[in-house]
Amino acid sequence: MNLRPETVPTHSLSDLTNRLVPSPRMPVLFVGHGNPMNALADNTFTREWERVGAGLPDAQAIVVISAHWLTPGGTHITDAPRNPIIYDFGGFPDELYRVKYESHGDEQVARLLAEHLVEYEARLDSQWGLDHGTWSVLKFLAPAPQVPVLQISIDYSMPLPQLYDLFARLRDLRRRGVVFIGSGNIVHALGRVRWGGGPAWDWAQEFDTQTAEALATRDVARLVDPYRRWSAARIAVPTDDHYRPMVAALSLLEADEEIGFFNTEIDLGSIGMRSFITAA
Repeated sequence: MNLRPETVPTHSLSDLTNRLVPSPRMPVLFVGHGNPMNALADNTFTREWERVGAGLPDAQAIVVISAHWLTPGGTHITDAPRNPIIYDFGGFPDELYRVKYESHGDEQVARLLAEHLVEYEARLDSQWGLDHGTWSVLKFLAPAPQVPVLQISIDYSMPLPQLYDLFARLRDLRRRGVVFIGSGNIVHALGRVRWGGGPAWDWAQEFDTQTAEALATRDVARLVDPYRRWSAARIAVPTDDHYRPMVAALSLLEADEEIGFFNTEIDLGSIGMRSFITAA
């Protein structure tokens, strides 16, 4: 993988800042992406993604934090001019591997993101593309993007409170035309999936309700410490890879903002599709 440390010459920083002009505050979303087969579906989840996407304001860039790009020990940012599609799954129908999502990147936007994360030694990455946590939802939210699409990886070794602090450094870019999207699942217990369908497990519903209440009241302390705060967390979130994009999205909210929920169902018994967007 072609990685390089971020080295923005001092004289170029003003040019980078000018790449994105001041704008009204852009929304933040967290999207429960669920089963990759949603990319081919016309269902309640994908119709909601289309509805939400149709209401998004004109952006200057879309930046996604996906559960499927984990980089333990560091933070990476895509900067390739064109975004290849990554089919990061196995055992699905051939049709899913033929899904296309055309989008471009932007090296200057990537460098500006990296400059905001310079204390974390963020690196630019020209090899990673868009994984299914990104393209499977953007296919509906932004089907034909005219602006750059970038991804930021998740440092899987970083404790959740520090991860919250890291992504909060990017908050001011919302006032420069950047729409941020976290993509994961708050409840994500693949080992307990009811493939034949059926109601949500009690512990899945319990954890979904507890985290929804904490999100509505912006109880950050609980949300960045789920295993000590909620007994159901160990079952509902056996590994926190899909939970982390929610923490990233949470960190990008400003103090006066409220959120609205959509796709609040639990799919297949143990996959929480609960999503949110900042209120207009």
